[in-house]
Amino acid sequence: EASAVDAAVGSEPGATEDAAAAADTDAAATTAAAEKPQANVDEHPYRQGAHLTVTWGAEKTPRLAEVIERAHRNPDDDDPAMQWNYYVHFLDFNRRMDEWITCDRIVEPPSVANKKAKDHPSAHPHHKPDVEEAGRSRRKKRKLEEEDEEGDGDKPTVVADMEHDEHEGLDEASLKEHEEVTKVKNIRTIELGRHLLETWYFSPFPREYYPNGFVDCLYFCEFSLRFFSHKTELTRYQARGINRHPPGNEIYRNNGLAMFEVDGAESKEYCQNLCYMAKLFLDHKTLYYDVDPFLFYVMCEYDERGFHPAGFYSKEKFSDVGYNLACILTFPCYQRKGYGRFLISFSYELSKKEFKVGSPEKPLSDLGYAAYRSYWAYEVLKVLDVCEESELSIMDISKQTSIMADDISGVLQQIGLLKYVHGQYVICMPKDVIQEQLVKFTPKYPRSVVDPEKLHWAPLMTDYKGKDKFSIAAQISGRGSGSSEREREGRAPRGGGYG
Repeated sequence: EASAVDAAVGSEPGATEDAAAAADTDAAATTAAAEKPQANVDEHPYRQGAHLTVTWGAEKTPRLAEVIERAHRNPDDDDPAMQWNYYVHFLDFNRRMDEWITCDRIVEPPSVANKKAKDHPSAHPHHKPDVEEAGRSRRKKRKLEEEDEEGDGDKPTVVADMEHDEHEGLDEASLKEHEEVTKVKNIRTIELGRHLLETWYFSPFPREYYPNGFVDCLYFCEFSLRFFSHKTELTRYQARGINRHPPGNEIYRNNGLAMFEVDGAESKEYCQNLCYMAKLFLDHKTLYYDVDPFLFYVMCEYDERGFHPAGFYSKEKFSDVGYNLACILTFPCYQRKGYGRFLISFSYELSKKEFKVGSPEKPLSDLGYAAYRSYWAYEVLKVLDVCEESELSIMDISKQTSIMADDISGVLQQIGLLKYVHGQYVICMPKDVIQEQLVKFTPKYPRSVVDPEKLHWAPLMTDYKGKDKFSIAAQISGRGSGSSEREREGRAPRGGGYG
C-alpha cells in the first residue's frame, strides 16, 4: 500500500506560465528589503537562507528550519516582528512539510540557529539535493543501459535494480525551474466537507484567491468542487440547492464506496477544479487546463448526506501506449484505508471489461511502484495458485489479469518465481512458495477489493478496434487485430450505472 498519496503515477515537467509569473511577482515584492545591507542578522526581516529554530507540531518540538520566503503581515504595526511572516523548510523533513509561520513560533534567531545548522546533517540550500539526486539517477540509469548494451546479455535485468525516477524527462535546468516556481505553498489549508486538510505543495490557483502570495484557507464544496475564499460564500452557494454527488455516471456501488465516471469534455469545470485540488498533494504533476482528452473516476464514500469524494484516478480516452491510468490520488483524510489499492484494482477491472491489457503511465514514483508491485504480485500469484496446467506462459497470465507482460515478468523476478535457465526464462511454481507469497500480498483492508459483479459499465467503442495492439482478442487471434465477442455481437453503449 502506498501511504502518502497512494501512488503519484506519471510525472510531468514544469509548471504553468501563470504560476511562474506569480512567483516572480512575490519574489520582487518580498525581497526588496534584502537590497539593504543588514548589520544585525537578528533584525527583521530575516534574510532568505537564514536558519531559525522553530516550534513544530502539536507538541511544539523545536526544529531547525531555513527561511525560504517572507511576506508582509501587518506593515503598519510598530513591532517589526509583527510585520512579517516567514515561509520555512524544516531540515529534518520532506518539503511537503514546509509552511508559513509567525514570529511567535521562533525559538532561536539566526545568530544562534545558523551555527547549529552548520553541523546539521541536512543543512543545505533548499531543494538542492532533489535536483542533484535526480541528475544522479538519470546518469546512473544511462550508465546501466550502456553497460547492458555492451554486455553479453545473458544476465536478465532485475526490476529491483531499475530506477523509478519520477523526474525522468526533466533536465537539471528544468527541474531547478520547477523547484523555484513551486517552492512556496500558496494555500495553507483547504476545507473539504467535514475535513480540514493541510496542503503539501504549490498549486496554480487563480491569482485572485491569494493576492498576497498565500492564503490561510480555501473552502471547497465537496459535491461540485467549486472553491471560495470565505466560508460565508460557500454557505450561500450550498443553500441554493445542489446535487449531492459528482457529475457523470455512477458505475459502481458496494460496501460503502461508489465510483463515478466523469468525462472531462462534459464536466470541464468539475475536472479542472479536481486537478487544482490534486496538485496541492502531488508535487510533479503539471496542471492541464485542457481536460477534454481525459476520463476521471471519482471514488466516494456515501451516507444519508450524499457522496463524499475520497480519491480519484484519471486516464486518457485513447492511449497509443496502452496506459489505463494517468494520475491517481487518495485524499490525505482517507488514506490508510486501502483506497489506493482499490483504485488500482478498479482500473484493471475496466481493462478486463475492454478486453485489453493495460499499465499505469510511466515513469512511476517510488510510492507508485510499491503500490502497483503489491497489486501485480497478488493477481499473478492468484493465477499461479489455481493453475492445474504443467505449462503456463506470461502471455496466458496477461490475458487473465489484463496486466502487461513486462509488468508480470518484472514482478515475477522480484518475488523469485522467474528463473533464467539455459538461455530462457522459466516460471517456477512451487506451491509452498506461492502460498507464502500470497499471504504477504493479500489486501489488508476489505474495502480495497473490487467486486466485478457490482460494476455496471461498458467501454467506449471506436471505429479503430482492429488497430488496437493492446486488445486481448487480437492477441488471441494472433493477427495483431480483431474484435472481442462482445464487439462481434454488436456495439455496447458506454457508461451505465444506477440511473
